[in-house]
Amino acid sequence: MTTQDLLQTIEALTTRALRELQAARDLEALEAWRVSYLGRRGQLTQMLRSVGALSAEERPAGGAAANRAKEALESALERRQEELKATALERGLAEERLDVTLPGRTLNLGRLHPTTQMVREICNIFVSMGFQVMEGPEVEWDRYNFEMLNIPKEHPARDMWDTLWIDRVDDLGERTMLLRTHTSPMQARIMEQTRPPVRVVVPGKCYRYEATDATHEWHFHQIEGLAVDEGITFADLKGTLYELARRIFGAERKVRFRVDYFPFVEPGVDMSIDCFRCKGQGCSLCKNTGWIEILGAGMVHPKVLEGVGYDPNVYTGFAFGLGPERIAMLKYGIDDIRHFYANDLRFLRQF
Repeated sequence: MTTQDLLQTIEALTTRALRELQAARDLEALEAWRVSYLGRRGQLTQMLRSVGALSAEERPAGGAAANRAKEALESALERRQEELKATALERGLAEERLDVTLPGRTLNLGRLHPTTQMVREICNIFVSMGFQVMEGPEVEWDRYNFEMLNIPKEHPARDMWDTLWIDRVDDLGERTMLLRTHTSPMQARIMEQTRPPVRVVVPGKCYRYEATDATHEWHFHQIEGLAVDEGITFADLKGTLYELARRIFGAERKVRFRVDYFPFVEPGVDMSIDCFRCKGQGCSLCKNTGWIEILGAGMVHPKVLEGVGYDPNVYTGFAFGLGPERIAMLKYGIDDIRHFYANDLRFLRQF
């Protein structure tokens, strides 16, 4: 074979190879093409080996032509590989593409329970007035739930709380543990571990063994408040609770305090607000009195202060307790406390 024949053969082979390369439609076809032309037994590889049969004078020109053909096919192969990879990527993106003009699927979002919402609203009000939020155990000792709150054993005031007792007794056979009937035990717990000044609110769940009806549940939430320091007076109590009523029920609210009895405060009061439905004229909500009772409060009893090591001649304080479910019932016109625990989505979705 002469150099001229080799050059013509290489040119024809290159032209055919490039045409077949462009006809390849996937990476598998490209691999088959590479083996056919550039593999160890490929057509161009065999032609490169035939250069050795040329004469010494013709061999350099033939070798150069064959190498140029090999470089051209290898470059063309790389470009074709990139083109097919890009095409495959575009095809894949097209298959997975989302039409963002279509309306999205509606996601069902949860929300806070109305009791939780009210607890947080009340606690945030007191936090803004300098109180801290603390929590305590729901399973409580008789010592904290009653005795340290000036309610000793056999005291008739214990009849005010229908207690759920835990099956645990001391050496004398006395029951010592219970499900807390109010959040007030945290008064004693906090004062035992803290020196004045004390300003806390304690939200939590309470339990009482009583009949369930539209206004009573055997388990419910309560928020206890306590402030102790030198020079605290009943005026501080009134101002604090008046601010609470204004923020929850509106700035135009009026408040009324009446004497009431709670063993751990002296004097004790209940606080009412003027009826926001009838503006104090009398209606079914306020039972035609013009007033709605919302909480109980009073000045911390000296015996309670003494029980935790505070000198009642130096320190005074006030305490209060309110039910967030009752506040929510008044604020939103809910007529049955059992709705809060019935898990009825028709009720819960309103909040």
